[in-house]
Amino acid sequence: MPSPSALVTAAEISRLAGVTRATVSNWRRRHEGFPAPVGGSDTSPLYDVKAVRAWLAERGYDTSVDPSEELRTLLRQADGGAGVVGRLIPFVLAATESSARQRADWSGLPDAELADRAGKAVGAALADMEPTVDSAPVSYRAADASLLRAVAACVDAELSAGGTGATTLDLLAQRELLDSAATGSYSTPAPVAELMAALLAAVHGGSAPDRVLDPACGGGSLLAAAAAMGATELYGQDIAAVQAQRAAVQLRITAGGTRATVRVGDSLRADAFPELAVDGVLSAPPFGVRDWGHDELAYDARWAYGVPGRSDSELAWVQHALAHVTQGGGVVLLMPASPAFTGSGRGVRAELVRTGALRAVLSLPAGALPYTGLSLQLWALQRPDPQGVSVPSVPSVLFIDTAAWVTSGPMGSRSATDWPPLTAAVLDHWHTFTGSPERFEAVPGSVRAVEAIDLLDDRVDLTPARYVNSGPDADPSATATTANDLWAKGADAAKDLATVWSGLSELKPAGDAVRAWRTATVADLGRGGALTVLTSAVTRRGADGGRTVADKGSDSGPEHPTNLLMLRATDIATGARASEPAPAEGLDRMVRIEVGDVLLPEIVRDRASAATAPFRIADEEDAGKVLGPHLKAFRPDPARLDPWFLGGVLSAGSNISAAASGSTTIRIDARRLRVPLLPLSEQCQYGAAFRRLHNLQTAGRRAAELATETSHFVSEALAGGTLLPPPEDPRRDDGSLAG
Repeated sequence: MPSPSALVTAAEISRLAGVTRATVSNWRRRHEGFPAPVGGSDTSPLYDVKAVRAWLAERGYDTSVDPSEELRTLLRQADGGAGVVGRLIPFVLAATESSARQRADWSGLPDAELADRAGKAVGAALADMEPTVDSAPVSYRAADASLLRAVAACVDAELSAGGTGATTLDLLAQRELLDSAATGSYSTPAPVAELMAALLAAVHGGSAPDRVLDPACGGGSLLAAAAAMGATELYGQDIAAVQAQRAAVQLRITAGGTRATVRVGDSLRADAFPELAVDGVLSAPPFGVRDWGHDELAYDARWAYGVPGRSDSELAWVQHALAHVTQGGGVVLLMPASPAFTGSGRGVRAELVRTGALRAVLSLPAGALPYTGLSLQLWALQRPDPQGVSVPSVPSVLFIDTAAWVTSGPMGSRSATDWPPLTAAVLDHWHTFTGSPERFEAVPGSVRAVEAIDLLDDRVDLTPARYVNSGPDADPSATATTANDLWAKGADAAKDLATVWSGLSELKPAGDAVRAWRTATVADLGRGGALTVLTSAVTRRGADGGRTVADKGSDSGPEHPTNLLMLRATDIATGARASEPAPAEGLDRMVRIEVGDVLLPEIVRDRASAATAPFRIADEEDAGKVLGPHLKAFRPDPARLDPWFLGGVLSAGSNISAAASGSTTIRIDARRLRVPLLPLSEQCQYGAAFRRLHNLQTAGRRAAELATETSHFVSEALAGGTLLPPPEDPRRDDGSLAG
């Protein structure tokens, strides 16, 4: 018996057709032939997807569905709770290790035969893999066939684009909210994971540790980052069986060549690796857990730095990690801010500082972990050597506040963190702090090293902001010079903003009603030769941590020099220029940007961001740069499309929303974006307006960035005693501040 047809919501129909929700509502009211609901409720009806597709196809709509969207729809309707995801995760592994021909054959098999073959494929894939969970062999039923086909299609699309299958695993995790505030489990974002892995290598002496443990591994993102840095033996444990299973598969498909062992269990109460001593521990342990085993573990041998308080589970994880590394071994943990200052943890913190085990505390930018609004820190530790080889005779702690690497986004949008320079700066400060302490210099408001004796007061507060924003390291003269420079730059930016604003003429209504115009999708315009959509060939991280290139064709021209720069999606969002070097390999297959290309990110953080999607029209400075990951370049035929008109309409919130899919990570389907069909002369008029508005936004962003930077810097300097307030008349002739 064939699988029943999937059911879709009105929102899913709008994404399927590339229209707004309002359009779907109009269809329901005005077209008698529109498919009737077959499920759901009056307020949230469900429709048979086959009937909907047939109805749309009759009217000329392209109803091809992204495989990930198809899988999301089926997962939403699937019964069985976490068991569904638990049974599908091993099939992701089987699909990645099957050939493209096999995956294609699965789509045409009868349901029962597909279920049987899927079970055998999973058995073969798991045969040489150490079991994570003691359980019966995985098997499937005919009723699972639709989900199996969807998973196989997702994996096939991902591998064809140069991926690994990890995105499909993440999509399955979304089904059970494995990474969300609802569960308290968080997948560490890639930039944070990469920073942590790089810092662990630095603590280890500059090279990646061979053996790495994550005692709260979740989906395995930190262990994967360690493998990308060069770790060869990976050990993980997680209390949730489905997460441990996910981590094991994730490491198998993304960390080829490593030996990975993942176990299920509570690491504090039931350590799966009691005798294991590794070179490094990399982990983001759970936050704020009260029932972590305080009473039953009161006399545990791991508490070498003091018994953690009942509310100090994070300090228990710190000592658990130190107990698992060899002498001189490194530990990097993602922590909330509270363990750095709570009264109950003072004794443990003091001992960590006194022995030299705590080496650095870094505060991370706000929003570093999307699921929580908590302030977060990285703690870098090193297990002391009894002979004192691994720590200095006078221990000190490096404090870094990373707020300096956060840039303001476009007006009204979130701030953006520039992760590559942040990571490079952190590592540079660490290497100077540990390797050349005589050359180490504090950076007021950002970086400072504090000797242990100055930390061991009645609070032992390890909050970075307490130390980097105060102390004798600040130079009043240098501070005054910096403040006045910021003041002057801000005044110039304000003048530029006023000039652009005054250049905008009064806007007039389009008429008595909204203009109605015919539109075409980007896919239609591409088929007609009006534009070409180019996608980055840079898709993922290689095993060595560098970018790798998907073997995809492009019109990128001849082989490029190796000193090319790559334009990233974050550069578009922040208005920055390309600064990251392009990958050294596969340059001949990469897309080179040309003047007039419309550059638009294909992924936005959430629905709110989709309403203000940034874009850029490539200029002479962008030309020749490499198109980075998650960026689309729309290359218009200048005889048919004005670039500024195209950029303005493609980035409009209503257009982006109709073409976007997903709930946590929002992906824009470029094919479904719609463009009004206007004469070129009229396009140019609209394009000129979009260009002026873009200039307004750029000038406003620059003025806002300088206003924020100047305000913060001067406020700290006034409060810290390095600047004097202005004379009684605050409006001085030169607009400067006294030093």
